[in-house]
Amino acid sequence: MPESENEAWGERLLTLGLAVQSKVTHLVQKAFRDGTSTLADAVSEEGGDRIYRIDREVEATIEDAIAGWPDECMPLLLIAEGMGHDGRHTFGTPGEKTRWRLIIDPIDGTRMLMYDKRSAWFLAAVCPDKGEATTLADSIASVMVELPPSKQNLADAFMTSAGRTTRGFRFCVNESQPPGIDEAVEFPLRPSSKLDLQDGFATVLSMFPGTRKLAAELAERIAERCDVMTSLPTVFDDQYISCGGLMYQLMTGRDLYCLDLRPQFNQILGRANDNRFIESHPYDLAGLLTAENAGVNMTDGFGQPLDAPLDVRTGVGWCGYANSTIRDLVEPIVLEWLAEKGITESP
Repeated sequence: MPESENEAWGERLLTLGLAVQSKVTHLVQKAFRDGTSTLADAVSEEGGDRIYRIDREVEATIEDAIAGWPDECMPLLLIAEGMGHDGRHTFGTPGEKTRWRLIIDPIDGTRMLMYDKRSAWFLAAVCPDKGEATTLADSIASVMVELPPSKQNLADAFMTSAGRTTRGFRFCVNESQPPGIDEAVEFPLRPSSKLDLQDGFATVLSMFPGTRKLAAELAERIAERCDVMTSLPTVFDDQYISCGGLMYQLMTGRDLYCLDLRPQFNQILGRANDNRFIESHPYDLAGLLTAENAGVNMTDGFGQPLDAPLDVRTGVGWCGYANSTIRDLVEPIVLEWLAEKGITESP
């Protein structure tokens, strides 16, 4: 039984994520068995990103689950990719003051999952409602739930609440019904303790065209300054098309750092408003508290704590480091490079 309201919210969000996992598993398994799929069909462009059929398929699952939550969860404002232009949907009695704001990315990593390539992630965080001033820093609970491809029958999930260490769980996936929390195997989280970049995964995100030259330039600068620019491959790159997936790699000791500076890259390129190349948005970072409470150093790219408003359009740059030593090694190089480009603060 949860010991506090925050922990109760953590369990509630984990249960919601497992429901989405079960729905997505059914869709992916069915597509594999049928040999054809429409999951990759684009159906809309909302919230600064393209929405695919697989995204649309899970919305009813989320709405039905939230509608069944107890009265103490209402009224609630849901902020999520795919919920129309402003990404908002209110639950509870109309006209009453909202008590909670819930931000969700139902499928973070859609492009990989719809082609059955690699796991995507369900991300969620809940905050007491402070109106439009509410930010990710107000999160009292957060979860990340793995949404695996068809050939994978085990998946991980992570749950945390304010002031608590993140807990890791491994589940058997089930397309018929969501697994229960009591069915999971719990495991500890250990970000890497390496003190240098030698033989480690270290990524500057360049997952889409437009900002790749800048990402490569920064990645090369870091390699040169950290003395790993050799004829042998000593630093590895992993363009995991999912912020949740990248945070997972940091939380579980697989990666040393991940730098997602696409908003800053857009600044350098002079691209603004709707002309920006695609960036991460606040819902992509709904797992922020989960990563932080697992021991990952998360910053805004300028050495400050990472935060973002709860909306579907703000571009969010972020840097995640496995430990403070790796951060101290890499962050000054990032700040120097950005300053050379005339960028000294977030857009």
